[in-house]
Amino acid sequence: MNKSKVPIVAIVGRANVGKSSLFNAVIKTREAIVANEPGTTRDALMAKASIGHPGSRQDFWIVDTAGLKTAEDEFEFTIQEQIIQAADSADIILVMVEAHLPITEEDRRVAKMALKSKKPVMLVANKADKLGRKAADHLQKLGVKQIFLTSVTHARGIEDLMQSLSAILPKASISLDEDRIRLGILGRPNVGKSAIFNTLAKKQQAIVSPRAGTTRDVNRNIIKYKGKAIELIDTAGIRRSGKIQKGIEQFSVLRALSVIEQSDVCLLLMDGNELNVQLDQKIAGMIKEAGKGLILVVSKWDIVEKDGFTRDNIAPQIIHNYSFVPWAPLIFTSSVTGQNISKIYDLVLDIVFERSKKLKTPELNRWLRQVINQHPPAGLKNRQPKLNYMVQEHDNPIPAFKIFGAHTKFLHWSYKRYLEKELRRAFGYAGSAVQLWFIEKHVDRKEASFK
Repeated sequence: MNKSKVPIVAIVGRANVGKSSLFNAVIKTREAIVANEPGTTRDALMAKASIGHPGSRQDFWIVDTAGLKTAEDEFEFTIQEQIIQAADSADIILVMVEAHLPITEEDRRVAKMALKSKKPVMLVANKADKLGRKAADHLQKLGVKQIFLTSVTHARGIEDLMQSLSAILPKASISLDEDRIRLGILGRPNVGKSAIFNTLAKKQQAIVSPRAGTTRDVNRNIIKYKGKAIELIDTAGIRRSGKIQKGIEQFSVLRALSVIEQSDVCLLLMDGNELNVQLDQKIAGMIKEAGKGLILVVSKWDIVEKDGFTRDNIAPQIIHNYSFVPWAPLIFTSSVTGQNISKIYDLVLDIVFERSKKLKTPELNRWLRQVINQHPPAGLKNRQPKLNYMVQEHDNPIPAFKIFGAHTKFLHWSYKRYLEKELRRAFGYAGSAVQLWFIEKHVDRKEASFK
């Protein structure tokens, strides 16, 4: 094993033997989707895992793959190709089977593929709690010397497996750049998220398919651009509430919402042949409410029927439909031709720079007095709002400002919008939501407004 690189451990096996459960147990999170439905995992997932303690820690990458089975169509063939690629790139292969069931032809194929690689192979016989008094002698027929009886759902046998891995894994440390920029890719199903993820990452990690709903898990990849580490996060498509199926799709939607929270900047993909969709606007609103950076991305621009004036006609319509996020840049892209793909990275860096701006309190208060003198806030009789001073929250990753005053609850929404517009005109913050807190002087309660 090459000790100069962080090792890769791949989990392979037929569908529904517990690979994703083992993956989650090793990394100690709920990253992969687990369900009693064969074929749940479609994309190869990779995550950091560790054994030991700081100083003697052994880091490694663990890869969860889809279940191996006969490829009946091109889509299934793509999945099986990813399994083979994951096994080829791995340093250690964990072959997973069900301990209580007879060996199947698919189990034999998986074991043969793993042993043929000449790499260390371990057999993980899961669901051993169902063996009862039966012996597990039948597992030896697969030809794998090291056999571990586990029950992942009951956390049995995992420790023995990890200790054996520790004995052959070299000491390695994965240094993830905590300052990396997190870029979430969101949108409805089948708008081209995985295609743009692959084009941005310059590698075929996520499966690209014309079928809606291909991506169920969250795919991640870290790239370097102009000296900055950017983590790409691809998500399953968000469907209308009435069309979300219980179970796996519901998990995927929750995962997508979680990605919004994790991201610094979000790409909202809209199909160039299906614009002005209310759900797209709802997703944009969710990103805005989370206080994140936002780029509106029209995808599949290469297959849109157009002439020299199409873009100029469509752009104003989109800007009108997304008037609640006028600060979000709009870009037309094609993953097939590569049109404007690299420009996305430049926009992301620009937005991150804008989000990181920290303004001095005297500068902010000079601006506040100026905009109030220019346009004083209106109010009710004996309830005239007064804005006295403001400060920026320097420990907040969102551009956030506290504005202190009296009777602030009587501020009209249009005046808050005026303040946001003038703030952006004076200081920028293009591409990012801005958070304004209106706080009653000598009162702890505050009202927030995302702009």
